[in-house]
Amino acid sequence: MEDSMKKNLQKIACKVRMGVIEGTYNAKSGHPGGSLSISDLLTYLYFNKMNVSSADPENPDRDRFVLSKGHTAPALYAVLAQKGYFSEDELKSLRHIGAMLQGHPCIHTPGVDMSSGSLGQGISAACGMALAGKLDNKNYKVYSVLGDGEIEEGQVWEAAMFAAHYKLDNLVAIVDRNGLQIDGAITEVCSPEPITDKFSAFGWHVITMDAHNFDSIESAFAEADKITGKPVAIIQQSVKGKGVSFMENQVGWHGKAPNKEEYEQAMMELSAQLKELED
Repeated sequence: MEDSMKKNLQKIACKVRMGVIEGTYNAKSGHPGGSLSISDLLTYLYFNKMNVSSADPENPDRDRFVLSKGHTAPALYAVLAQKGYFSEDELKSLRHIGAMLQGHPCIHTPGVDMSSGSLGQGISAACGMALAGKLDNKNYKVYSVLGDGEIEEGQVWEAAMFAAHYKLDNLVAIVDRNGLQIDGAITEVCSPEPITDKFSAFGWHVITMDAHNFDSIESAFAEADKITGKPVAIIQQSVKGKGVSFMENQVGWHGKAPNKEEYEQAMMELSAQLKELED
């Protein structure tokens, strides 16, 4: 990846993180930790990978995206705002009664392809979209992001079995492996490890990547593009709360919003990161 493109993506990702903080602070609720850990990934998908456009959001040939771990909607909303699907001012209305941006993605929101939130159901819907693309002879791809805690759900593995059986090579599932879920470390709650071996056993091509390094992300998706005859699972090693010092690797930011002091500190840190990238 060229340095200019990399720096541009880093700047957008920083703005996405600021959007996450803005939204959850104004909502007084939400899930900033897991939203911050996927901010780089969503930035890459929407600004360098997927065939999508805010000017033509219903294009039948567009790529599809399903946020299976729907509680991290603040990151999806922030990237959609950056992409021009709606104003950044909308982020301040997150989770407010009657607002467009609710706690989990809703298909009525511009740019959202699937309502999600009940864990395990998003990847199942993504399988259906991918199969429909095959049956309709469409060239679009379907991307879905799952949490590493989410894959403790049995429905995820039913979907994994389905995708391999139907050879859905137009499906890419990305597992956000930040190691933490609402009740603690995934290895202590109900360990899904070894994640790579499990997806391999279910017939998927498995790739690993560094969730916060755009060269690693680029390499992983380039490899995914070459795979035929089976679905692809990308296991991204990430840091929950990435970008905000006091949120990083802290389980408590699953379901907790920053207060005024924490909001100001987080925005100060992110603003400094953005300024450094822009200098």
